Amino acid sequence: MLQRYKLVFFTPPAPLPDIKKAIFDAGAGRYPPSSSNSNPEAVYTETMWTSAPGTGQFRPGDGANPAIGKVGEVEEVKEVRCEVLCVGKETVKAAVEALRKSHPYEVPAYEVYTIEDF
Repeated sequence: MLQRYKLVFFTPPAPLPDIKKAIFDAGAGRYPPSSSNSNPEAVYTETMWTSAPGTGQFRPGDGANPAIGKVGEVEEVKEVRCEVLCVGKETVKAAVEALRKSHPYEVPAYEVYTIEDF
């Protein structure tokens, strides 16, 4: 069984459809069949959890090239938190790369967690 990971990231709501397409195209969001259903066709795809908007905050430094806000000024942005399953290390790496390329921020905030199967 391949290792499962959860990719968590934050984004303004408007670019989310493009980010979803990029990470789903990279293989993220596929939920494999359960042990009680071994049918290989019993796969869910494009699965993601998205929270209600909250507020992200950052101050771009002197060398930054911010997509939103100005260098040296604190910026607050409405953002959503997204969580998506990735099965296999290569899939999560590809999903992170797709996130970096499709996200509007110079440096998107994201986390990757290993999921244990008990």
